[in-house]
Amino acid sequence: MNAFHHHLNIVLVEPEIPPNTGNIARMCAATMSTLHLIHPLGFRTDDRSLKRAGLDYWKYVDVVHHSSLDRFLEKHGHRELLLFSKKGEKLYTQAPYSPGCWLLFGRETRGLPQLLLEKYSNRTYSIPMRGDRVRSLNLATAAGIITYEAYRQLNHW
Repeated sequence: MNAFHHHLNIVLVEPEIPPNTGNIARMCAATMSTLHLIHPLGFRTDDRSLKRAGLDYWKYVDVVHHSSLDRFLEKHGHRELLLFSKKGEKLYTQAPYSPGCWLLFGRETRGLPQLLLEKYSNRTYSIPMRGDRVRSLNLATAAGIITYEAYRQLNHW
């Protein structure tokens, strides 16, 4: 059976900061999740800081590259996509996680594209933050919170 049915799919839409992607790759290695990178990326994949953040775990990460968001949606848009954004009205703990589901995260500076948020508004969730001092959480932190919550709900451990 395809690994997509057993483990989560972590999807980064046009990530910009190498250490974030490297840290998320390390988390994917730890959870046996598949990492999907949607281009254009804000860095080269041979970037030293990307490799440093992922340490020597890259060999344990199943990384799939997608040339564009449109191409990704053509191929996977029918799947169970769950979007995570500060603009989500429902809490990430309420998301209907299932084995093999797809967790989408946007760029560090702009988040997910507005058109995507509108198309999948019923599948967009957020992590609550108290007060108004912080605009958003770090991408790697948010991906970690949500990935581990999904596996917790799925009784993965």
